[in-house]
Amino acid sequence: MEFHQLLERIVKDSVAHAKWLNTLSFMENAGARKISKCEHPVSVTLIQLKHAAEEHRHAYYLKKQIGKIDPGLCKTYESIELLAPTATRQYLHSLDVKACRYLQKAFQLTPEELKYAAYLFVTYAIEVRADELYPVYQDVLTKESSKIMVKSIILEEEGHLEEMISQLNEFSADWQIHADNILVIEKELHDQWITAITKEVSQLDYA
Repeated sequence: MEFHQLLERIVKDSVAHAKWLNTLSFMENAGARKISKCEHPVSVTLIQLKHAAEEHRHAYYLKKQIGKIDPGLCKTYESIELLAPTATRQYLHSLDVKACRYLQKAFQLTPEELKYAAYLFVTYAIEVRADELYPVYQDVLTKESSKIMVKSIILEEEGHLEEMISQLNEFSADWQIHADNILVIEKELHDQWITAITKEVSQLDYA
């Protein structure tokens, strides 16, 4: 099942759709918390603060959209209220761990420098993914005449990607080579995540 079809199935099932929104909200929240964790105690940049704030707002916005389906659904981030909870929780964590391992080998960094490098490269990979995921989701929402919209998130994620590229340019002249390697790591983890969601969604009863 390709991604567009997967989202069509999700959007047509109100419980699955609420869980999908909650899963995206969980991931935006996890991303925001990781950005905050990477902040330098003193020399945190304005862009970093902006990103953490916007990712937190995305988490809140997506969670709030669930109310348009059913205000009683997905009150927490407990496993029962997420799609493919194990793969969802592992996705960002594994990306972080594997990216840190790669960056340490590539750049020989101090722990503080590694934190910042991980913020740059992991956030870049996530923004590249978000730039693919949210427009497809919005396309399905529009097609299904859903009350839910993610257009505001799409605009902000595009802005984030530009900001990440400008920070990466300052970090290293050959950042793109390393970023491409991290995108390969991300793709494998993303594919595992989508496979787990597809497996769960394909078991839904449409009778």
